[in-house]
Amino acid sequence: MLTVGTNIPTPLYARYQSEFGFSPLVVTLVFAVYAGTLIPTAMFAGALTDSVGYRRVAGPAVALAAIAAVLFCCADGVAWLFAARALQGISVGAASGALSAALVETEPSGDRARASMLAAATITGGGGIGPVLAGFLGEHAPLPLLLTYLVELALLALAAVAVTQLPRRARRGIWRFHPPRIPVPLRRRFALASAVSVLGWAVVALFLAMVPSYATAILHRHDLLLAGTAAGMFLLFAAGTQYAVARTGIAGRPTAGLLLLTAGLGMLAGAGGTRSLWLFLAAAACGGAGQGITFKAALARVNEVAPPESRAEVLSAFYMITYLGVGLPVIGVGFLAAATDLLTAVVTFSAVTTPACVLVAAKARATWADTV
Repeated sequence: MLTVGTNIPTPLYARYQSEFGFSPLVVTLVFAVYAGTLIPTAMFAGALTDSVGYRRVAGPAVALAAIAAVLFCCADGVAWLFAARALQGISVGAASGALSAALVETEPSGDRARASMLAAATITGGGGIGPVLAGFLGEHAPLPLLLTYLVELALLALAAVAVTQLPRRARRGIWRFHPPRIPVPLRRRFALASAVSVLGWAVVALFLAMVPSYATAILHRHDLLLAGTAAGMFLLFAAGTQYAVARTGIAGRPTAGLLLLTAGLGMLAGAGGTRSLWLFLAAAACGGAGQGITFKAALARVNEVAPPESRAEVLSAFYMITYLGVGLPVIGVGFLAAATDLLTAVVTFSAVTTPACVLVAAKARATWADTV
């Protein structure tokens, strides 16, 4: 429910832009402020969760998400959007590590691989549902900038009920603030898993922030449902792939996913140059499949090596690094698009990200099997 709500504003930014009169660069900054608040929140939320328990962290996180939805309902200027996105970042930054760790602890048979699959699928699938839902309501429902967030509030009410079923117990004593600490023996494995996740989510960030406008330019149609579907289908492909490969050897190895990401980026750049709808859809399918494999493999590796007594702390550090891959590329692509054009920005992003994916894929192929 949290990740559905987080991505609900994506196709609505075009409506906000026409009503409030701000530039495309502001859209990317509104999008990026989410990562700007999530990252510092994740710095302390994991250790706090290990000290006070899942319920006491997840409950306030859901409440903050609800306040953010109310701010979106009341928005009459861009400052409201910044404030709402900042609260969403705090909410997800607090809850991501806590809820992922809770999935591992509450999995009935203790199957960490299954818990990792569920965590990855709910994050990516929820992220994909949000833009499609908002695009449909934005295009076909009355008062979409109000009704959309009322629907989100109803979803968050269900999430609040679910929070009451989380384990209450804490693992540690009195909490004291400190940055996330990764045990020394785990750092090399943690760093490689984080690099894999960063690359996957950097491509997601490009799709969520830029592809609605990109799709409109390709298809020459201004349709919020089209924009939302264009953004959401990438993550829906990712979630579907995570289930499809769950029982195969691919599920635990990120190399194939990273190579699919590079192919998807190339197709996306080609779609912009040729205005090809089919190449655009292929880019979403290929890139989404790659992201699904890479994120699932990375999250499973972190769950596999994290000590039970500090699992939420290690997972929060993982999400903190991952969302650097969300915020920084969006800002860079936004500035470049403002200085040149959208196609040039997407092509440049692809040219920079592709060799990084290839290098990390080579490293993962050489060492991933040895780091179990």
